[in-house]
Amino acid sequence: MGALAGRHGAENERIFHVSETSGLARFHPRADAQGRARVWAIGESRLHNYLMPRDCPRVTYYSSATTTPADRRVFFSVADRQSVVAIEHAWLTALQLTRLHVYEFATDGFVLEDAIAAYYVCPHAVTPISHREIAEPLTELFDRGVELRALSTLWPLRDAVVASSLAFSIIRMRNAQPRDASPTTA
Repeated sequence: MGALAGRHGAENERIFHVSETSGLARFHPRADAQGRARVWAIGESRLHNYLMPRDCPRVTYYSSATTTPADRRVFFSVADRQSVVAIEHAWLTALQLTRLHVYEFATDGFVLEDAIAAYYVCPHAVTPISHREIAEPLTELFDRGVELRALSTLWPLRDAVVASSLAFSIIRMRNAQPRDASPTTA
């Protein structure tokens, strides 16, 4: 849990839910791993981490106040980029073809669960205040200034990021290629 966990409201941050399903009129709490029923939302600052197919494994990270200059040099290939999202090559086509639906919520009732990941939760059902469809998630990522990487395997990057001074979220790694899988050659 992030350092700001428990802060009420999103204050200056808009919050969203990204889905592959259109027409969602109401979001009902779902139980998490600890059995707590909540509606999950993502802050706009980390929305790019979710602008891809739901099951796509990814390693996401950004430079924070505690990131060392050495880690900044090692982990960012484009100097002006603040965030990186890495996926496996096998997910590129799905990323290009998946239509996403972004639902915005009012911040009332939401509590910041994790400041690094910008996760917000609410214990009761929520009605979105707006909806927009993203037909080209790849373009949306680039428009947001995200550095996208496509790798044959995410595991070496995952391990390096976890050991670094970066702020990060590791998402859906249960869907990643196995650690011991070697890239296939054509």
